[in-house]
Amino acid sequence: MKKIFTLSLFLLFSTVAFSQNVISLFGKAGQFFELLETAKYTEAHQFFSETEQAKITADNLKELWANIKVKLGAVKSIDPIRSKVQGDYYTVTCDGQFEKDEQEFLLVFDKTEKLVGIFMPPKAAAYALPTYASDTTLYHEKQVYLTSGKHQLAAVITVPKKAVNFPIVVLVHGSGPSDMDETVGPNKPLKDIALGLAAKGIASVRYVKRTLVYPGEFNGAFTVKEEVTDDALAAVALAKTVKGADLKNIYLLGHSLGGMLAPRLGAQLPELKGLIMLSAPSRKLTDVIVEQNNYMFSLAKDTTAASKKSLDEVLKAVGQTRITKLDKMKPDSLILGLPASYWIDLNNYNQVETAKKITKRMFIAQGGNDFQITQNDYNLWNTALNKKPNVRLKLYPELNHLLSPQTAKGDMSQYQVPVNVSEQLVTDLATWIKGK
Repeated sequence: MKKIFTLSLFLLFSTVAFSQNVISLFGKAGQFFELLETAKYTEAHQFFSETEQAKITADNLKELWANIKVKLGAVKSIDPIRSKVQGDYYTVTCDGQFEKDEQEFLLVFDKTEKLVGIFMPPKAAAYALPTYASDTTLYHEKQVYLTSGKHQLAAVITVPKKAVNFPIVVLVHGSGPSDMDETVGPNKPLKDIALGLAAKGIASVRYVKRTLVYPGEFNGAFTVKEEVTDDALAAVALAKTVKGADLKNIYLLGHSLGGMLAPRLGAQLPELKGLIMLSAPSRKLTDVIVEQNNYMFSLAKDTTAASKKSLDEVLKAVGQTRITKLDKMKPDSLILGLPASYWIDLNNYNQVETAKKITKRMFIAQGGNDFQITQNDYNLWNTALNKKPNVRLKLYPELNHLLSPQTAKGDMSQYQVPVNVSEQLVTDLATWIKGK
């Protein structure tokens, strides 16, 4: 089974059980399933608390695993994907991919990191096309491959059927290994945007992120150049080849980390007409992670000294990422699961100052119910850029990080409920792209 800990920062740290070491929990979850898969049931049995060991035997685990594999087939991968505090317990959700089907597993740990329960929740609701893109006669999707250096990445070109000389937008993902739709649970925000724009006469290019297809290349030193920007540049080159596209109206849309890097990409791509930055951090990544952890701490409402101490320890560890040069460190030295080279690159990049120098059109949008990238980031963008005639900024009070309407900020559990990207946002984007 493959390991998960590659570049999932915005999702990983937003779900950190601040009073718990999430890396340790993820590691234990992965080890547990590894032992089941290698028929080491006695060792797997030791993962349970003493109370639970009296209720379930190693033979019970053997029977359970055999029944699961009869139903689902051979294991392809089982990866921890999120962590959550539930009272005195910590839950780790694992995404299981099997030969016949997929299945989530919910592992419940006590405060000593011993297992006290395993659950197999029913499948989440499936993705559905947004109503604003339900008329599939308005657009056409073509499967292609994006060539970026020595890499081949699956991509989709979405074009309007009833338009000529149309604008085209390159869609750039946020953090973490991601498919071309930026799938999170049953939600596919980049797909929603691509189809919604196509229904309004605007084409797009979206592609699988390199970290998903070539994870083995991210075990040493790297930066966002390898993770994001090289492939985004190649996607813009691909957009120029799309028949019917207006080469004077090429836009780049970045979500989350992609939005943070949009000014850097805009400075490298003079051919772009404009940049769209959705849920884009204006602060350092470290500051964003600190805010996320404090938010999750506030949700748990655990004010004990032990929990506060654990939060302080996590924030101290996060603080180690504020490096701007190597000194005596090696480029591949890991800090919070990412190499020093990665942190130094981002810490020496000022997206706000870079954006100030850009004369291209820019649209910056932020959701008020986004607990991952918050209105604090939007306020900094607004202060820096609101007087520039080439920039439009808009706050959508109800939108979360996946750009879908919500009634409250909430937590990661929102992402397991299918809610499409806001129709108002898609309409605003299309209107702005077609403007001057």
